[in-house]
Amino acid sequence: MTSTDLPVRDASGPAPHAPHVPHTGRVTAVRRRAPGSRPRTHLTLGDGRTTRVLALAALAVMALVWLLPMAWALLTAFKSEQDASDPLHWLLPAHGFTLQGFSTVWERGDLPLWMLNSLLISAAVTVITVLVSAMAGYAFSRTLFAGRRWLFAVTVAAVLVPPQILIVPWFQQMLSLRLLDTYAAVILPQTVAPVMVFILKKHFDSLPHELEEAARIDGAGHWRIFWSVLLPLSRPMLAAVSIFVFIGAWNNFLWPFISTSDPALMTLPVGITSVKDAYGIQYAQSMASAVLAALPLVVVFMFFQRHIVKSVATTGLGGQ
Repeated sequence: MTSTDLPVRDASGPAPHAPHVPHTGRVTAVRRRAPGSRPRTHLTLGDGRTTRVLALAALAVMALVWLLPMAWALLTAFKSEQDASDPLHWLLPAHGFTLQGFSTVWERGDLPLWMLNSLLISAAVTVITVLVSAMAGYAFSRTLFAGRRWLFAVTVAAVLVPPQILIVPWFQQMLSLRLLDTYAAVILPQTVAPVMVFILKKHFDSLPHELEEAARIDGAGHWRIFWSVLLPLSRPMLAAVSIFVFIGAWNNFLWPFISTSDPALMTLPVGITSVKDAYGIQYAQSMASAVLAALPLVVVFMFFQRHIVKSVATTGLGGQ
């Protein structure tokens, strides 16, 4: 082919059409993918039908194992003591379902006072813990001070210390401060949560530093940046941390049991254990007490579960 055979573009006419080259599906897929992006992956065991069925079956078995004890406790709570101890009618009671267990626990104890104490103590522990942990996490993440790495290492190491080991030092400290049999004795030791400091510190590390630099240009200090810039961006994480701290404080039995002897200061877990019968273990009453103690937590979790899901998704734990 000589130079005279090549198409020459006329200045007055349109450009000649290039020869049509068919594109394969592979080339099209490569062109549609953004440069430098990774191929899309699936969070499953595979794309085959067999693997999906096996994954769903495994999840169903695990869910069933988790739900069976809860279902048994709920069924036992609505039985009479005679039917609760009858192994032949473990599913459907011979004498029908009844509210006898709930009424007995309500009459023998002071459930409204115990619930009020648990609510006040759990709310106070949650507010103080989240505020102190958020400030400590911000200090470790966004400030520089002498001994910062060593202090953070001690905080991380404190996560490995079981709370039961600290019972005796806490009791001696409250005794020396003359705070036993007070709300302060129950609240203050529970506000120490190194794991929450670690979680919030890592969360503040993930926030963009450009926002902090822009706030500093406008004349904001550490407190203004912490309160007006970072905390509004951390609402899902703060909500998730608050729920976990609230549940832990609500279910705490050992420390409220040791630090108080006044019946007026009993929390719900401590008060329920004081409801006993002279005829030994009463399964229906015990399960009714457990259901009453867990009911507020179920309500709280149902209202705030979207914040937990959002906090997990935004921190990269959801596979993103």
